[in-house]
Amino acid sequence: MKKEFDHEKIKGAIRTLIEAIGDDPEREGLRETPDRVARMYDEIFEGMRYTNDEIAAMFNKCFEDVSSNDLVLVKDIEVFSYCEHHLALMYNMKCHVGYIPNGRVIGLSKIARICDMVAKRLQLQERIGADIAEIIQKVCQTEDVIVIVEGEHSCMTARGIKSRGAKTRTAAIRGLFDTDYELRSEVYNLLR
Repeated sequence: MKKEFDHEKIKGAIRTLIEAIGDDPEREGLRETPDRVARMYDEIFEGMRYTNDEIAAMFNKCFEDVSSNDLVLVKDIEVFSYCEHHLALMYNMKCHVGYIPNGRVIGLSKIARICDMVAKRLQLQERIGADIAEIIQKVCQTEDVIVIVEGEHSCMTARGIKSRGAKTRTAAIRGLFDTDYELRSEVYNLLR
């Protein structure tokens, strides 16, 4: 069930933030900013409205009676997210999702939609991969899932250490991908 955000509360918080950093929220360029930010949050945090189970139900479009148990891998799915520690943008993010079918294959566009919806939350990169893996497992009814996420974090590139170009890679490895080194190596080779 879709949960609504409290636009008035968001607008008040943004107005307070503008004042706290020393600007005038009544200045022409800022007058409508609280409303714009509240509407933007509807889009960029859409995934916060849904649980993993709800996302799985939304994108549960599989084709049954598939006899293949060969690796399926979708790579370079572009997403963005916001770090829950600094509310800073995680950008240049790519998700690579692989699984072994268990009599069901998911529509490929649904994999990208799942990645997008999971990323649209206050997140940790590690949790993005884990959430995507959990949802793919539920939808495809397979334990054999691997999700690799790579991206840059503005909390590291634009502030603090300011290490521009530093990329973080994480992997959620489930089922055969955890126990079969050759299978895992095949995925990594296909990503090169």
